[in-house]
Amino acid sequence: MLLAIDVGNSTTSVGLFDKEKNLRFLAYLDTDSRKTADQISIDLMNLFTLYHYSYTDVTGAILCSVVPPLNFMMEKALTRLLGKPPMVVGPGVRTGLNIRLTNQTQVGADIVADAVAALEKFQPPIITIDMGTATTIGVISQGRTYEGGLLLPGVNVSLEALSRRAAQLPAISLQHPKSLIGKNTEDCMRSGIVYGSAGMLDGVIDRIRETFPGQEVTVVATGGNAPVIVRYCRNPIIYDKYLLMDGLWAIYQKNK
Repeated sequence: MLLAIDVGNSTTSVGLFDKEKNLRFLAYLDTDSRKTADQISIDLMNLFTLYHYSYTDVTGAILCSVVPPLNFMMEKALTRLLGKPPMVVGPGVRTGLNIRLTNQTQVGADIVADAVAALEKFQPPIITIDMGTATTIGVISQGRTYEGGLLLPGVNVSLEALSRRAAQLPAISLQHPKSLIGKNTEDCMRSGIVYGSAGMLDGVIDRIRETFPGQEVTVVATGGNAPVIVRYCRNPIIYDKYLLMDGLWAIYQKNK
């Protein structure tokens, strides 16, 4: 079995694949850079117990992280738990991508995993959208070339900033709005953040499409906030909950 871990800014995703690439479970933990290797090991052991699997059946692990302070402890925990270090997505790992950036080391490991998975499933050109703490948009062209992308504040980040900076605006959760035009403060905020984010994505997608005249561009979205926002976009967007995990599986197979 393969243990795949994605350490995000807010949430750490833990997935377990069997030999046939079936995802046996996908669990989520709070990302906490203060945790020791022992605490991380206990968290992982508890997940295996919760989902009725044994970590002794794991034959390999792959780690993808955008939180550098946590990398050492996470690698130490996995090495202690599994008896060997994990594969870490980063420089030196084969991905099959041609990355056209001035500094390739600045590409987030999660962005790389999303792009690899997208190329396994769709024909380029492809637009990938990962909606987590930040909203990252990637553009992949012919020849498995990652052209670059855009980086924007995440939906929840924008919502929290609005509540904190405006004294009379309450803290609210991200939910589907009742209607486009809100009738009270909470509904107005919720409608604004959801329809505003959807309109922003539509505008960016339209502009990216213009750079590929005459070509069919596929748009795929993932991340915790994507299910709420994507349904309000006017562009056709494929929602893929497991895009990043599938990317980690593909990268592991290319390098094992």
